[in-house]
Amino acid sequence: MPAAHAFHVIVLGAGAAGMMCAATAAARGAPALVIDHADAPGEKIRISGGGRCNFTNLSGGDATRYLSGNRHFAKSALGRYTPADFLALVARHRIAWHEKTLGQLFCDGSAREIVAMLTEEMARAGVELRLSTAAEDIAHGPEGWRVRLSDGTTAEAPRLVLATGGKSIPKMGATGFALNLAESLGLPIAETRPGLVPLTFGPESLETLRPLAGVAAPAAVSAGRARFEEALLFTHRGLSGPAILQASSYWREGEAISVDLAPHGAPGEALVAAKRAGPKRALATALAEQLPRRLAQALADGSGLTGNLADMPDKALRAFGEGLRAWTLKPVGTEGWRTAEVMLGGVATSALDARTMEARKVPGLHVIGEAVDVTGWLGGYNFQWAWASGHAAGEAIADAFG
Repeated sequence: MPAAHAFHVIVLGAGAAGMMCAATAAARGAPALVIDHADAPGEKIRISGGGRCNFTNLSGGDATRYLSGNRHFAKSALGRYTPADFLALVARHRIAWHEKTLGQLFCDGSAREIVAMLTEEMARAGVELRLSTAAEDIAHGPEGWRVRLSDGTTAEAPRLVLATGGKSIPKMGATGFALNLAESLGLPIAETRPGLVPLTFGPESLETLRPLAGVAAPAAVSAGRARFEEALLFTHRGLSGPAILQASSYWREGEAISVDLAPHGAPGEALVAAKRAGPKRALATALAEQLPRRLAQALADGSGLTGNLADMPDKALRAFGEGLRAWTLKPVGTEGWRTAEVMLGGVATSALDARTMEARKVPGLHVIGEAVDVTGWLGGYNFQWAWASGHAAGEAIADAFG
């Protein structure tokens, strides 16, 4: 067998969290090896944000915008590596960026600039990066970790980092590798399910929804105790758009969601006023002043109100308008891992040290990024968690070697 190559840390996964961890550790004196089965690093970064990478959010340090079995767990890492810290790194690499709605920050150019920045940081720190390489066998003993690689070599290190992400977007190579390995080592796993994902509906609801495929509208969508006000998009299978994706992380099978199609208006009163101004107009025509025309027509057709506005009692118009603010729908499921942007659940936070991301009962094992039971909102939060958790683990690893 070829001789083993010694490192201070082996990082499994060349994604956002893994590259940040390796660069941080190596820059502080802890030699790092990063391996990934993909033929290029940062593939999820590359496709994110429509190819421009929504790399963080101005509110990315707010732990209340992350879902977890322990709502306090993310505070330590997020507090020690903030959106401002990542922006400083972006600035050093002269990457131009802009802010969109709700504090979302994107590259002016390509997401590839963020990948290049991270690979450059690793190279500068002396990180060894091996792509198209898989971990075929992982052994843990008193001296640390021994990993047999698909290229025929073996690597050894006192520290191992699981940064292979979750199950979302399997066509990008996503698997449950980190969860399976963590579980085999005795770490508990919080229930996993697709997050930030379109919702699907049964035949009855689809009779209304499917003809509207492609229509987008401002809305406020509620699931459980969460409410998100962003765009909603009708699809052939149900509902999507930012408001739905956000709500999907809080939705549970068997529950209904509530859609407010006029979050800042009083549609009933507006229809009564429209009746006064033009009593011979059709309901759909008046409603189209508040909503997209196709949506207005579909809602009017299903209202049960007939004739012109003049034929409709004020009370009926007000009741119809109130219904637009509390449209209740019951999804039958989600689009699943195929289109989910993230994985909810993961390695339970009870098994990890919030400051170092190290497993409490498996010394030398760190778990970071999406593999951990910490999931952010849509809009750059999950990248901020990747940067923060990777940085926390990288610092802890370097500190362990003095």
